Amino acid sequence: MVPDSNSVLLVVDVQNGFLPGGSLAVPDGDAVIPVINALGRHFAQVVLTQDWHPAGHISFASSHPGKAPFETVELAYGTQVLWPDHCVQGTDSAELAAGLDLPQAQMIIRKGCHPAVDSYSAFREADRTTRTGLAGYLRERGIETVYCVGLATDFCVAWSAIDAAEAGFRTIVIEEACRAIDTGGSLARAWVDMERAGVTRLSAASIG
Repeated sequence: MVPDSNSVLLVVDVQNGFLPGGSLAVPDGDAVIPVINALGRHFAQVVLTQDWHPAGHISFASSHPGKAPFETVELAYGTQVLWPDHCVQGTDSAELAAGLDLPQAQMIIRKGCHPAVDSYSAFREADRTTRTGLAGYLRERGIETVYCVGLATDFCVAWSAIDAAEAGFRTIVIEEACRAIDTGGSLARAWVDMERAGVTRLSAASIG
């Protein structure tokens, strides 16, 4: 499969906070970097996302006395997994991985900026109503197909892919270019949810 001029590579949250040594490290998360760099050579259009939380964000366990990371709370918009503090605005944790080599990237979407709403998806925050503007940007650029890669498969990649499909884009997740947190069976559920949304799962070897 050869990406055409109407395709975009959506690189989700490949940031220091999610790499080995980060406060919310995704197992083997750094392994996606060379795969994404190789894939990037096939794309004229690339969009990056960054988790960009204010200090004291509502998704942090530290914001909920007595709660620990990976426990849940009920918020106005639904069940929220609580995370270690990560990707706080202006910190090293929030910086994109230094090894990324995607000079043609034309846009960075920063998400999770609202202190009282989490945001996994590149398209919509967790309240499912607040939009980032990415869908409109892609339509204005004539994009028809979104290839999703990055961290983590079972959260930000999956939510972004499902929202891309629901927005009317042909959506593909490249499996080897993603890694998962996989807490409580979240990875298996994410693949089922993506399949139901019409998302295609491909190997990196299929792209070229």
